[in-house]
Amino acid sequence: MSWGKLLQPDLVLGDSILSLTPTIVQQYQLKGLVLDVDETLVPMRVAEASPEMRQWVDTIRPLAKLWLVSNNLSAYRIRSIAESLNVPYIMGAAKPSRRKLRQAVDGMNLPVDQVAMVGDRLFTDVLAGNRLGMFTILVEPVIDPTEAIRRYQWRSFEVWFSQILGATLTPPKQ
Repeated sequence: MSWGKLLQPDLVLGDSILSLTPTIVQQYQLKGLVLDVDETLVPMRVAEASPEMRQWVDTIRPLAKLWLVSNNLSAYRIRSIAESLNVPYIMGAAKPSRRKLRQAVDGMNLPVDQVAMVGDRLFTDVLAGNRLGMFTILVEPVIDPTEAIRRYQWRSFEVWFSQILGATLTPPKQ
């Protein structure tokens, strides 16, 4: 498989994870969602999900099993976020490694093609999900405004490089 295909999300939302609606989950027949944590669910250094994020989880939970899978090694922080959402979690995932994603999918007891990897990063979340054969969803990051310039520079590089390799990263037309 080419690098362009490995970095190509199946769905580009063009907005935060909060725009991943029950209609979209049902449209793609997804039964499980593996969720990245840092900048997908919460800004870096935040240790609890916002009320809006908790409400989103409560809306999606009846439709799809949820697991958090994070590269972050802060046991306190990731556990706090997972507990605030009442969702199982795995930390230290080392994405784009597939091992911890497979562990989450196995924990859901679902076929891998019915589970989506949802994240804000191409080189970790999308690449890992595609390598495992998951449906991949790229969302815009949730970033603390004080870190926006530094974070967007890295994301801009990922997008630019992925497009050079052949990935198309435009949201679908509504």
